[in-house]
Amino acid sequence: MKNLLIKAFLLLGLVAIAPACTDDFDEINTNPNAPVGVPASLLLPRIQAAMVGTVLGEAWGIGNIVIQQTAKNQFVNEDRYLWGEINSIWNAVYGNARDLKAVIDLAEENGENNYKGMALVLKSWMFSLATDAYGDVPYSEATQAKEGINLPKYDTQEEIYNGILADLAEANNLLGSTGEVIAGDLIYGGDIAKWKRLANSLRIRYLMRISNKRSVGAEIAAIVNNPAQTPIFTSDAESAIYRYRSAAPDQFPLHTARIGSFNEFRASKTMVDQLKAYNDPRLTVFFRPTPATEGTATPEYVGLPNGLNDVDALEFNGGPQFQSRISALFFENAVSNEGLAIAKGVVMTYAELQFLLAEAAERGLISGDAAAYYQAGIAGSFAYYGQSVPAGYLAQPGVAYTGAQAEKLEKIGIQKWISLFYQGMEAWFDWRRTGFPRILPGPSNQNDDRIPVRFIYPIIEQALNASNRAEAVTRQGEDDINTKMWYLK
Repeated sequence: MKNLLIKAFLLLGLVAIAPACTDDFDEINTNPNAPVGVPASLLLPRIQAAMVGTVLGEAWGIGNIVIQQTAKNQFVNEDRYLWGEINSIWNAVYGNARDLKAVIDLAEENGENNYKGMALVLKSWMFSLATDAYGDVPYSEATQAKEGINLPKYDTQEEIYNGILADLAEANNLLGSTGEVIAGDLIYGGDIAKWKRLANSLRIRYLMRISNKRSVGAEIAAIVNNPAQTPIFTSDAESAIYRYRSAAPDQFPLHTARIGSFNEFRASKTMVDQLKAYNDPRLTVFFRPTPATEGTATPEYVGLPNGLNDVDALEFNGGPQFQSRISALFFENAVSNEGLAIAKGVVMTYAELQFLLAEAAERGLISGDAAAYYQAGIAGSFAYYGQSVPAGYLAQPGVAYTGAQAEKLEKIGIQKWISLFYQGMEAWFDWRRTGFPRILPGPSNQNDDRIPVRFIYPIIEQALNASNRAEAVTRQGEDDINTKMWYLK
């Protein structure tokens, strides 16, 4: 009986104190060290670093090779176009797009137009990489899982480009319309004016990208002719650059590569010969002399032909000791003061913009002095590497802005290609459209003497998003490295 009374009193006590226990239930069960939201200032650095690093990695591994800035003397499959899946850009774009959507959502919720505008610029750049590499890709329904869309459709490339251009135009209008200071920006340090210039400079890049498919002259002219409303880059100081540091963990990615892996990559004969023909001092910035002559009174620069088989590549010109490597500024010296000024991540440069405007003017898409734009592009490229244009450089027959229109367009294309060294993805995207420089498949290529024009879709998409992928392949063409995407047809 006594035990029953004790249990009854205990039960009544628990009932009595129950309301008091549950009043602060949410508070006492919330872990202050496990936040449910992340501010934009913490998301932005990771997004920017991841995307720039991915583009650099893809440039090193495939882009610089296919555009014949570099070549390989071992494990030469990439140089012979034996390409399998190349998924880094796909994974980086869709992996980081979720976080970027969170930045946009936060910006809209808080009325922070500067954050939203900057995020739209990043989004446009990221999805341009995806569509330029693969063609039709998920876009309008990407990152919509919270809305119940787990199998996003593949939008057409035309639709994607329309969306990109619309977002960049909106970004131009948003940037500077509110007063918040952007934190966590590793590209411009929160400089809103420079983000605005990037938005409009990218618009010109993407309008020129599709200029063979639709009339873009009026749109480009509207940007160029109204600098107060639609400013663009006016100097190399405004280029969109990710600057690495001398100490880990934010060092130039190639700095920590194995020396054996680094040495598989050599200077391409195509680029070395072009630079030598122009007496171009950028040769010594991009490449180093052959190991046999490095440090001697008579250094020699010898490029390796692209697309040789393994034996011929390794033995070319007597072997690796007689083949120029990539500059130390992109490897062991990338953390030196000189290397930090050269080995950078690039979204877009002033030089590239000037070459695009030179082409637009030469083709009659806009009014303006094509020669002046062309020469500004050359000067901008030299400035990017801390140099001035050498005396007499612009007067050389291969450089001087003379000749028929076709010759002038080729000169623009060649100089742009040189300026895009180690920006192999952008150089490849641009070459597919213009055909400049005039590169040829290597003698041992395994792609029927064709230079690839796209990556195949990730194989896992056949399992994860099969029907939408299949629809895209039916519309675009066979999932093959030679299938032309919309703006190339």
